[in-house]
Amino acid sequence: MYKLSIVLVFLILTTHAISQSPAQYDNRLADIANAPSAQRIKTDIEKLVSFGTRHTLSDTTSESRGIGAARRWIKSEFENISSACNDCLEVSYNNGLIKSGESRRIPEDTWIVNVMAIQRGTQFPDRYIIMSGDIDSRVSDPLDGVSDSPGANDNASGMAGTIEAARVLTQYSFPTSIIYVGLSGEEQGLFGGKILAQYAKEQEWDIIGILNNDMIGNIRGVDGVIDNTSFRVFSEPNPPNPDKQQLIWNRFYGGEVDGPSRQLARYVDAMTEKYMTNLDATMIYRLDRFGRGGHHRPFNDAGFPGVRIMETHENYDMQHQDIREEDGKKYGDVIEGVDFDYAAKLTAVNAITLASIAWSPKPPAFVMIGGAVQPSTRLKWDPVDDPNLMGYKVYWRDTTSPIWQYSRWVGKETDVTLDNIIIDNYLFGVASVNKEGNESIISYPRTLIPRR
Repeated sequence: MYKLSIVLVFLILTTHAISQSPAQYDNRLADIANAPSAQRIKTDIEKLVSFGTRHTLSDTTSESRGIGAARRWIKSEFENISSACNDCLEVSYNNGLIKSGESRRIPEDTWIVNVMAIQRGTQFPDRYIIMSGDIDSRVSDPLDGVSDSPGANDNASGMAGTIEAARVLTQYSFPTSIIYVGLSGEEQGLFGGKILAQYAKEQEWDIIGILNNDMIGNIRGVDGVIDNTSFRVFSEPNPPNPDKQQLIWNRFYGGEVDGPSRQLARYVDAMTEKYMTNLDATMIYRLDRFGRGGHHRPFNDAGFPGVRIMETHENYDMQHQDIREEDGKKYGDVIEGVDFDYAAKLTAVNAITLASIAWSPKPPAFVMIGGAVQPSTRLKWDPVDDPNLMGYKVYWRDTTSPIWQYSRWVGKETDVTLDNIIIDNYLFGVASVNKEGNESIISYPRTLIPRR
């Protein structure tokens, strides 16, 4: 009888502990990871390629050729998706006029037109997570708006992935808004991103981050490697214009690789590890490829978090090239160079990341840290106001580790001491967690707790 009582008490305590801990796996995200269709992506890439060229300076009035026809088709696809989900998308153009002389690649006044679809959040309608692909394409001459420029991988793959993610995620509802957008003018100077980022600042949007997809369909690298099991996530360490206080903090307290874009990259990596089979996210600690740029950069410049998601092994013979054959070698960004299954997998990475963030609570705000010359580390933050909040997880990692290694569930406590974990030896962060186990992006402490 005595032993039975001990067992019963143990079971009761264990059950209570489990009930107070967050779920570790969301089956909805597992379903989303398997939902993107390689065949639908193939069909969409073929359609985008069929416009002949999508160059920013190409025809805008033809119904069958040029960037005008392409963006109208993208808008119609978003509208079709919206019709299938009871008008759950707000579809619109977002545009701006770029004057001649603003860029050497804009020889005359040109309208840059983005296509945007907003899946409005049920609880935080003015809080956004964004997925983007580029509409435009180019050949060798960046001013050539006439020659055939199929842009199958760069970047019909990213645009098709964005459309497919919208098809998948509009089957669900989210507390936070998701934006699916096709950005124009990338090859002429990242103008589409600049226009949307400026619009977001004017509208005072609360942007969690942007997942910029630029070339997600090639698995055969110019280096001879064939790889469909990895992809790259590029992220900058911190916003580009830190104030004096931020510089002082980074110098004396760390965090020089812990800005919001870097935390977003780590989130992509964690989601891939958890829900994707035979796929590895390779984080590249750099804004973009060496000496090159992408459409997440204008958002970073405006102070918003953003990362670039793309294939691991590029083939430069298929980028920005006139379609031709020289000495037996073929050049040009044609559809034969796209692996649709791989594009579907990278689309799935985006979809689970978007969904998890959109389902998660807001991240903890005003995170403070203390523990100088102490045997333990103390973290304190403002409570997150969310009826679905389960609690918080405290994270820490070695100072040389690119990813978070250790964590502790602390329930709804907002003032936590990690006993015998010395502040000098680790970097720290805090995430909020809802009752389904979806975690926010980790907040890095930026304020010291005053010493007693």
